[in-house]
Amino acid sequence: MIDVISIPEERARLLRKNEKLLKVIEKACSVKVSIKENEIWMEGNPIEILRVKEVFRAFGRGFSWNDSLNLLDENYFLEIINVKDYAKSRNRIIELKGRVIGTRGKIKRIIERETNTKISIYGKTISIIGKVKNIKTAEKVIRSILEGKKHGTALKILEEKRE
Repeated sequence: MIDVISIPEERARLLRKNEKLLKVIEKACSVKVSIKENEIWMEGNPIEILRVKEVFRAFGRGFSWNDSLNLLDENYFLEIINVKDYAKSRNRIIELKGRVIGTRGKIKRIIERETNTKISIYGKTISIIGKVKNIKTAEKVIRSILEGKKHGTALKILEEKRE
């Protein structure tokens, strides 16, 4: 089977600069991978291709290569929240992403630490990598912030999950 995924040009450029990254995934999954412009072509077993495709989707959404590789583990998943669902104007999208990040990244770090997830804020999306239960908790906190709730109120979700 052959499949293709498009990722942002700047992210594809990083992969083209370091082709060793592609060799790592080819060895791990027995999937042949090639890059043409901002498209990643994958050839191999359909189930393995689905896993590899998620790795490239995560990398395209701004995660580091190592964080993206976590998706090769069947216990890890990727969730993508579109900030455009919460704001129409460019300025409001920027403002909402800033609220999720918090001052000097504090809110994002708290969510990552308390839910054992990785979060990437890139373009018009906020993406989460982690185990299902943890992703759902992080997503709930992030969505409540995007809906305009105060940080303290949103972070109480983490306290409730801990108890």
